[in-house]
Amino acid sequence: MSRPDSRTRESFEEFVAARRQALLRTAYLMTGDHGHAEDLVQAALVKAWPRWARIADRPEPYVRRILAREVTDRWRGRRWREVSTGTLPETTAETRDPTDREVLRRALLELSPRQRAVVVLRYFDDLTEQQTADVLGIGLGTVKSHGREAMARLRELVPDVTDDDVEALDSVAP
Repeated sequence: MSRPDSRTRESFEEFVAARRQALLRTAYLMTGDHGHAEDLVQAALVKAWPRWARIADRPEPYVRRILAREVTDRWRGRRWREVSTGTLPETTAETRDPTDREVLRRALLELSPRQRAVVVLRYFDDLTEQQTADVLGIGLGTVKSHGREAMARLRELVPDVTDDDVEALDSVAP
């Protein structure tokens, strides 16, 4: 493997400096955990670096696709494991204030990784359905159905949730 030239390295470092916080927010909303979000962004950037010369003109969709795939891969790897907690579950959704952003964030974590990725990319990152499909490497119809199913599930978990409530989730992200 050849050593990258200084322009390539500078371009990568500029991207990381400019977009790291936005990528962290996206990863946090996908994982619900600050530590996992940091790990996820780091893993995505490590995977993007060897391909930087090829993707440098439009790196963000590629890096976001890596983020979404990593979340799914990590979820698949641990979905059958039981997780112990030191706290009891919170009250039911019916007793919560539906505008509470923390409630929405927790409800977001109840979605499948793919549904969560669609919601985060569509509502938080303001991507179009087609851009979301391109980032995730799935069809437009799949984005639409995942988005519809995700919003239906969020409405089950948090009655009266609106698209605006979902878009407001960025205030609970790092």
